Amino acid sequence: MSKTLVMKFGGTSVGSADALKNAIQIIRDAKKDWARVVVVTSAMAGVTNLLLDSAASASQGMADSLPQAESTLRSKHFDALDALVKDESLREEAKQKINALILSFVNLCSAMAVLGEASPRAVDAVASIGERMSIHLLAAVANQEGIKAKAIESSEFVVTNDHFQNAHPDFKVTTEKTRAALNPLLDEGIVPITTGFIGATPEGVITTLGRGGSDYSAAIIGSVLPADDVWIWTDVDGVMTTDPRIVSNAVTLPEISYNEIAELAYYGAKVLHPKTIRPVVDAGIGLRICNTFNPNHPGTRLVASKSNGKVNGKVIKAVTAIRKQRLITIEGRGMLGVPGVAARAFGAVASTGTSVPLITQASSEQSICFAVPTELASTVLSALENAFAEEIKDEDIDRVWSTDDVSIITVVGAGMRHTPGVSGKVFSQLGENDINILAIAQGSSEVSISLVVDSADTENAVKTLHELIVN
Repeated sequence: MSKTLVMKFGGTSVGSADALKNAIQIIRDAKKDWARVVVVTSAMAGVTNLLLDSAASASQGMADSLPQAESTLRSKHFDALDALVKDESLREEAKQKINALILSFVNLCSAMAVLGEASPRAVDAVASIGERMSIHLLAAVANQEGIKAKAIESSEFVVTNDHFQNAHPDFKVTTEKTRAALNPLLDEGIVPITTGFIGATPEGVITTLGRGGSDYSAAIIGSVLPADDVWIWTDVDGVMTTDPRIVSNAVTLPEISYNEIAELAYYGAKVLHPKTIRPVVDAGIGLRICNTFNPNHPGTRLVASKSNGKVNGKVIKAVTAIRKQRLITIEGRGMLGVPGVAARAFGAVASTGTSVPLITQASSEQSICFAVPTELASTVLSALENAFAEEIKDEDIDRVWSTDDVSIITVVGAGMRHTPGVSGKVFSQLGENDINILAIAQGSSEVSISLVVDSADTENAVKTLHELIVN
């Protein structure tokens, strides 16, 4: 059977006429080596934010900005079509389809303004429109350039539950539908250009797959076809050793294991969404991250774990930072040996819908400490004070309190598991640079060590630890 490639283009990769030209050239080059190519596209850069901001304003009764949003969406897409598609019938057909989607967006927002609310289902309908416009734009440009392409919405074949805004795919049904929808096109040498980020319930109601959903869509489609390779085209040269805005000598990692990328993605590296990785790993498919604006760069290839975790002899691969976190501590001598305190604490946190990226507990059981995003800290504190009101009154719990803003710094490298003394080096490096560590967490997988530092020390900590990679 011919080899199949799934390529996903991010928002900046289709965000302007010039970016679209690059994307088309990348598709053309891929067609030389791959008989079957599927393209998954994000919305043009900035479009999804504009759609969601408009919906939020409309639901609060402020629909005055709608005409401006409508005009911005039209000019953004139509200007690119005018610049790149000379064939009049191709161009006009794409404009009609995009215009119909813009009008449905206006109608949805007008309905929200009348009702004074936006249900998760309605928000998903609005959020999906950016990708749905994007496929018609990219398909028209591809056909203009002599690449046989067809726009097809992924809601026709990615079937999910009705958990709007963060839907989960039904892989069995999605497999059947994806093969039925895409294989006939691929067999004819046509490039299906499909939407990232969206699916639909069995009844056909549009859902979205959550943040980073377009990467996830590419992984889902790649795993169910199945493809031989999935390539994620973005605006950086793959996975970097750290954020190049903090450390100018950050470099691209030529390869990284699935375990390592999962830790990096979870702890703030924005290259790949954590959910993306699983379908690809389960299906045993290759995954590569490349730069649309530097297509000759090899990017980063994801590989199965190496036996000793070292690549190019490096133990530590990368350093990430998540900013705007607060450490919340529950402490009291009365907690000692009392079963269920942690369960109740995290039950209270879960009731607020907050995700906890880091937990640490003293073995004396006199305190539990965990991180939450800054904007949710006061909500979480209230929930904990309510949950432990009796214990606080009886002074079994002395206090529940939160720090000022902190950052979680994570050092990642599968080689740490087999190399003694890595933690010691990490802590010495920070100590020598006068950086105080507020809390530490290390998973039993030993692929990463996470440390909490004061927000003012974030950049210094990242630079300091990055030196362990460079040297």
